[in-house]
Amino acid sequence: MNKTKGFQRMTKQRRIILEVLRNTTSHPTADWIYERVKEKIPNISLGTVYRNLKTLKEMGEIMELNYGSSFSRFDGNPKDHYHFVCEKCGKVYDVNMPVDETLNEKASQATGYKVYYHRCEFHGLCKECSSPD
Repeated sequence: MNKTKGFQRMTKQRRIILEVLRNTTSHPTADWIYERVKEKIPNISLGTVYRNLKTLKEMGEIMELNYGSSFSRFDGNPKDHYHFVCEKCGKVYDVNMPVDETLNEKASQATGYKVYYHRCEFHGLCKECSSPD
């Protein structure tokens, strides 16, 4: 692999995975991404998709939203932002509001720890799940 310290090459596979992620707002799972990438690269394996998702995350190109041991979802928007998780259908949405940069300092003052970033998720019911049938 063409790897130099701190640099990862943008391979065809990574480029297509990134394209798939940046063209959806659904915060998909690796399996969902794999199915879409397979349409463009039929012989790609699920393991290759997982490895490339890990590398894209390390490169700062994507965000991984980890939900415990059950599954992760991936976000093509690597900039800091908040999420809303529907407790009924499990969909994840971006929340269009500014990130409160003061929370890092407040948490640092409250704990005495060095805080680098925070992740905020709101939980409830999305419009589809909260509307009466």
